[in-house]
Amino acid sequence: MQRLTVAGRLLITLLILAGIYFGLRTFGGIDLLKSLQGKPNTEQADATATDTESPDLATAEETGNSSEASSSASPNVATADRPTFNFTPPAPQNGKLKGVVELGASGFNSFIIRVDEQKNWKLEKADFGNSLVLENMATDLDIREGLKKYIAEMLNFGVSGRDIHFVVSSGAVKAENTQKIIKALKSLNYFVNTVTAEQEGRLALRSVLPDDYKDKAFVVDIGSGNTKISWVNGGQTKALESYGAKYFQEGTTDSKVYDAVKAEATKVPEANRKTCFIIGGVPFELAKQVRNGKERYTVLNTPANYKGDNAKNKAGLNIYKAIADATGCDQFVFDWDANFTIGYLLTLK
Repeated sequence: MQRLTVAGRLLITLLILAGIYFGLRTFGGIDLLKSLQGKPNTEQADATATDTESPDLATAEETGNSSEASSSASPNVATADRPTFNFTPPAPQNGKLKGVVELGASGFNSFIIRVDEQKNWKLEKADFGNSLVLENMATDLDIREGLKKYIAEMLNFGVSGRDIHFVVSSGAVKAENTQKIIKALKSLNYFVNTVTAEQEGRLALRSVLPDDYKDKAFVVDIGSGNTKISWVNGGQTKALESYGAKYFQEGTTDSKVYDAVKAEATKVPEANRKTCFIIGGVPFELAKQVRNGKERYTVLNTPANYKGDNAKNKAGLNIYKAIADATGCDQFVFDWDANFTIGYLLTLK
């Protein structure tokens, strides 16, 4: 082999490789090699198929036990036996558009309603929690320009300038920027209405309590600054005030608030305790968790079936529980459309 040239060595090597190839092919050696390699591609495909199917299987199991899982895993989810409130308020006939902006302790809420001469009304538009004017506008000019834009939105909707009203909630009167906003509105020739907590309770009742329920229901408005409890007895409206859902900011204990609210709620006459119409920021959050579609009225779960996810909601739940314990009312109905400022619009000619 040492005397062979390089070309000769290469030729001999090629002949040997060719012989091996044809030998393996003749005796099934290639099939043997394939069998020794195993089935990696097949196993990988099987694994992929299993991964793809598992979410469907998990979903099927969860769906099959949906009601059980909802009640045990998340107390905030509506249960199958949660009652409904079937009531349809009378619609306005040839109504007129009116708008109102609430300057609340936590921001601006605005409402546009259509109301007729009999004070039947329908909510046409609502915006909640707009706090730009309260938080992000430092100067008088900022506030003035922000309010102009806010008013323009209502004008564009079709509300006449003379039918746009501003109401300062009893809880917002104490806010630092409220007087600046009032001053800016007056410079735009708008009158700003301030209300006491008692007036607020009466106005809330005016907007939310149907005539058919005046002798057998009461109204609760849980706001940030205070809670209002109101009812009608003997043709007279009574309204009481207690702590609001932000009492924790003042260092007041849950037990003190519970006792104070419960003491006020026990004053609701027995005849009015069958149903409670409830509104306000925390009830809004609670109703959101159990609302069925776009229903106007949502029956809340009992306080024990909720868990507050922040300090304000926990405080609101404490207030809700105090009222429920004091009155024994088993039907708290949240009205998605009503607000005490709408009650104010209903007092106007």
